[in-house]
Amino acid sequence: MRRYKDTSFMAGIGFALAAFGIWGLLPLYWYMLRGTASLEVAMHRIVWSCLLAWVILFLRGRAGALPRQMFRREMLPSFLIAGVLLAVNWFTYVAAIATGRTLDASLGYYINPLVSILLGMLFLGEKLSRLQWAALVSATLGVLYLTIQHGAAPWVSLILAFSFGLYGLLKKRRPAVRAVEGMAGELAFIAPPALAILVFRGLSGSPSFGSSGLLVSLLLMGAGVATLLPLLLFSAATRRIPLSNVGFIQYLAPTLMLLIGVFVFGEPLEATRLPGFLLVWFALALYTLSTVMQSMAAPVVTEPGIDFPEEKAPVGLDAHQDEAR
Repeated sequence: MRRYKDTSFMAGIGFALAAFGIWGLLPLYWYMLRGTASLEVAMHRIVWSCLLAWVILFLRGRAGALPRQMFRREMLPSFLIAGVLLAVNWFTYVAAIATGRTLDASLGYYINPLVSILLGMLFLGEKLSRLQWAALVSATLGVLYLTIQHGAAPWVSLILAFSFGLYGLLKKRRPAVRAVEGMAGELAFIAPPALAILVFRGLSGSPSFGSSGLLVSLLLMGAGVATLLPLLLFSAATRRIPLSNVGFIQYLAPTLMLLIGVFVFGEPLEATRLPGFLLVWFALALYTLSTVMQSMAAPVVTEPGIDFPEEKAPVGLDAHQDEAR
């Protein structure tokens, strides 16, 4: 029995590394589409992700029940607003990569877990430990430093972090819904206007899909797979490994983004920005330490199986926020 659990644990680690590795490498994918308007890329991501999510539900025999659930009075606002937050986040993220602001996107994902803690405290009545308070103070000082140093707030980072945070808050307050069902329902509300935008761009003679070469068209169609594959891997990982392990591994994604921005895209990490980043990294160290201490006090349960179940949030709201990437 011990050996069986060890096998499940190692599989979970592999799933987590694959999920966060893909999320961290996605800037390379969107960078190949830099010649395409960010709005068009984001709209294609919405449409193809929605289509793929519903195909998966249909193949699993679970597509019939979701429409009734989506339009329930207590569920409708959650699905609709969550879909809008997804659209805002995805457009901001793609635009950041296309305009050479990968480092700002990375900073947003570093800040995101701390925003989750803050929202949990303000809206869910969650209590903060001393380490979490210290982490919030350090992260706030880091953002304030970057704001003063640049003469303006790091809006890209803040929009990414808070759109993720608010998205997670909505998911936390919503009755439990599996990962694919949740995303399929949310995308169903924003896919029609996204498709309308693409049709309008097509009629106006300015689309990239179908007119900028086969590679661009395939990359736009593949946006759905690029979105849903890491989510399914993440869901499988959280069922098999302790939450503290997921908490550590999740920082692989923004770290890879940072390295890609500096060493692949050639974005400068000015020495004047380092103190702000260091304050945020110190905040994350405190946050991770608090997560480990909490997980050590809780029983660890690992479950085998090969299905992709709904995720269990690794820390606060983080599991739901990862759907938005």
